[in-house]
Amino acid sequence: MEVVPTSSFDPGEGEVMRFGRHLARVHYAAGGTPARGSAVRVRYSAEGGRMHCYLEGPAEAAAVLAMPGFAGVEVRAAGARSAIAPVRFSQRDAR
Repeated sequence: MEVVPTSSFDPGEGEVMRFGRHLARVHYAAGGTPARGSAVRVRYSAEGGRMHCYLEGPAEAAAVLAMPGFAGVEVRAAGARSAIAPVRFSQRDAR
């Protein structure tokens, strides 16, 4: 999800704490996803001189990630972003 602040975006300390608790719920919404795969990643990217903020997490928790955490912030489904590649973990040999 891409997080886009409006011109009136000015969060207080309480809003930041509430948003942190909001992101902590993603782990529970991911259901049977292993712990390391259910984490939320906040990524920043600069494209064309503009800063972009992305929230990444498991597909099972997309509804929680799509919920706006701040007043004055719009959450959009991020399209294809070639500048930011997802991190892939290889599976260890279970012996």
